[in-house]
Amino acid sequence: MTELEKFLLEKKLEREKSRQRVVRVVAQVLLYVFLITMALIVLFPFYWMIISSLKTLTEYQQSPPTFFPKKIIWGNYAEAFHTANLGKLFMNTMYVGVVSTLLSLVITVISAFAFARLEFKGKNALFAALLGTMMIPGELFTITNYQTIYYLNWQNTFTVLIVPFLVSVFYIYLLRQNFLQIPNELYLAAKVDGTSDLKYLWKVMIPLALPTLISITILKMMGAWNSYVWPNLVANDIDHRMITNGLRNAFTDANTQSTNYPVQMAAVALVSFPLFLVFIFLRKYIMKGVSRSGIKG
Repeated sequence: MTELEKFLLEKKLEREKSRQRVVRVVAQVLLYVFLITMALIVLFPFYWMIISSLKTLTEYQQSPPTFFPKKIIWGNYAEAFHTANLGKLFMNTMYVGVVSTLLSLVITVISAFAFARLEFKGKNALFAALLGTMMIPGELFTITNYQTIYYLNWQNTFTVLIVPFLVSVFYIYLLRQNFLQIPNELYLAAKVDGTSDLKYLWKVMIPLALPTLISITILKMMGAWNSYVWPNLVANDIDHRMITNGLRNAFTDANTQSTNYPVQMAAVALVSFPLFLVFIFLRKYIMKGVSRSGIKG
């Protein structure tokens, strides 16, 4: 190869490298533009909720709307807290969430252990039947559940908010998959040493499956916090209302049927804040627990 050919080849390689660098830069720029655009679309409703909660009702009703309050009204938050009795609603929701989560964890752990480690007749068929129920929309159970609690006279009690949703097939499946990743030799060795099933579950399996249990705990608490249809259907008295159904008509005047939307937005912001903190600080535990449960089928 002559010197001229080498020179031309080097120039060609340099042009190709430059072209690839330009392509990579353009691709990165387009990617970040897309991500920023999607982020703005996702965050805009939250921004609108916050600025609306700081406006007066007159400014809120203006057309076209303002994208920043002319006068910031922090008093909307205090008014929202007292008008909707948010303290009582928070306590009711926390009580239902904590009790239902603890009971659900007990049921989930025992059920997942039975399906993962114990041997009994019809285990696979029963587990397949449980998985089959996941194909049925939860809304179809609303009528039958309501008939059941009506006959048991559970209306307007905390029991009706806790008991019907203690069993989650998805959580049992999730934890079972995690338990299956633990070597069976550990279980057999523990049985040789005379360890009971419950002791082995408490000492070995639960510590090893802790990330998944944390994920289940977070998801269950968030589910209780966000539930609306069922509490609105069965618990409408003031002593048993939860956050979601407690805010429904709290800011609507009974005589004029007018709604104070800025104060309502302030209440929604207060209710959303705990979930926002959960997402910011605990999202890695949710992802870690779910990813650990999906390795082995």
